[in-house]
Amino acid sequence: MKNWKTTALFAALCLVAAPVSRSADAPGKPEKPPAGKAEEAKPKEEAKHPIATIPDAATQPVMVTNTVTIAGERVTYAAETGMLPLLKSDGASRASVFYVAYTRIGDPNAANRPVTYCFNGGPGSSSVWLHLGALGPRRVKLNDDGTMPPPPFHLVDNEYSLLGVSDLVFIDPVATGYSRPAKDEKPDQFFGQSPDVESVGDFIRLWTTRHQRWLCPKYLCGESYGVFRAAGLAEHLHSRYGMYLNGLILVSGLLDFSTLRDGPGNDLPSIVYLPNYTATAQFHKKLPADLESDLPKALAEARDFAQGDYARALLRGRTLPADERAKIVAELARLTGLPASFIDDNDLRVDPSRFRKELLRDQGLIIGRYDARITARDGDKASPTPLFDPSFAATLGPFSAAMNAYVREDLKFTDDLPYEILAGVGPWNYDARGSYPSVAGRLASVMSQNPYLHVLVLGGLRDLACPLDGMRYSLDHLGIDPTLRKNIQFAEYESGHMMYVNLPDLQKMQRDLTAFVKP
Repeated sequence: MKNWKTTALFAALCLVAAPVSRSADAPGKPEKPPAGKAEEAKPKEEAKHPIATIPDAATQPVMVTNTVTIAGERVTYAAETGMLPLLKSDGASRASVFYVAYTRIGDPNAANRPVTYCFNGGPGSSSVWLHLGALGPRRVKLNDDGTMPPPPFHLVDNEYSLLGVSDLVFIDPVATGYSRPAKDEKPDQFFGQSPDVESVGDFIRLWTTRHQRWLCPKYLCGESYGVFRAAGLAEHLHSRYGMYLNGLILVSGLLDFSTLRDGPGNDLPSIVYLPNYTATAQFHKKLPADLESDLPKALAEARDFAQGDYARALLRGRTLPADERAKIVAELARLTGLPASFIDDNDLRVDPSRFRKELLRDQGLIIGRYDARITARDGDKASPTPLFDPSFAATLGPFSAAMNAYVREDLKFTDDLPYEILAGVGPWNYDARGSYPSVAGRLASVMSQNPYLHVLVLGGLRDLACPLDGMRYSLDHLGIDPTLRKNIQFAEYESGHMMYVNLPDLQKMQRDLTAFVKP
């Protein structure tokens, strides 16, 4: 938002800002990815979906003020909700991007106040998860452990918001939220690795320019595929606009798809997933007593084994002697809680979907992909993989209800189109052809050119979508000068992909982010 020179000026602007409303013939709602917010590890080709378009004329943002107590301090803030155009070279609009921005009012150091641009992933996800789960001044009320309360659902003030130390801009990429292509513009022009980075980068450039924030500290915060986007976006903003960032907050994501997609000649996913299997088995009391009582010890053993004997065994392939194979099977069973016969039958390589079905099979339970602490019954004992993700099912309803109510009732922005929490954006075109998509090189490039860029990586120990050790591997192999490695920090959490739905993790997350943004 703008650096308002006086609170009175802002209040005057609020008086003349009326809610924006538009209606359209509602097309069929885009089909959602079958496995939750994102299926980063195994993207599928999706049919093209009809996407509503918006008029070329830009709408004025809606502005409201409110207060929230953050870390014991009363914070007054302005909330700006609107649509920002993505412009062609001739100045015509090719799309309109929906955003919600929060600016603290009355900060005596407003000129140097940081701004953090936030987005989720998918691809095809809106920013609702980070917005109403972790960073914004209001959050969805779940049970303290992240499980779903009975409906109807509720919003509460978020005393753990990042707004205490940074202004916030939540961005919905084209086709998500209320963001839409302009009339006669094809939506699939935005559906790909490079077009996505360019369009989100164009939004950040224009918002920064209109709100006079070029000279303030700037951060990107991305979750899941949003991490992949953020790394590419940091280099794009640097090289295209000369916008140098202060930091990247990378939540539960990846830099290189080789860490998630297994295949002939690539056993890396089996290695990086093992510590999360161990942490999950420990939570569900499936480990031996010596590991069950000491999670740090269990994780240390899992990582040592994964990078040592296990990696060597996988490299041997079919030439691994029978006696060595038996030792590997036994140790994997010890560290995962899975039956030795199951591990042997799966050739020492356990797919996360099979793990989710097998770990608690004796209890008739499946475990969550996004949060392996959460369980359910899928009613199909014969299926080798779960029929749904109980951790995603626990969050979709509360977040959907909260966002649809919040944007109209609290933010005073009205739109008769559906708010697309998850949009069909397939097929998604990656820059890599015939290999694993990666942005590690782009991150290395921008870190090398801007030695003041810091990176904070957040990951949940019970995340079976994007294991933290995949990010560790990518960053350990990043082609940067050794002196820059001090700019990279890691933070582990007890829950999963959306660690912030677990109240103790949300509290820790606030401490970690505050220390990172305001050292």
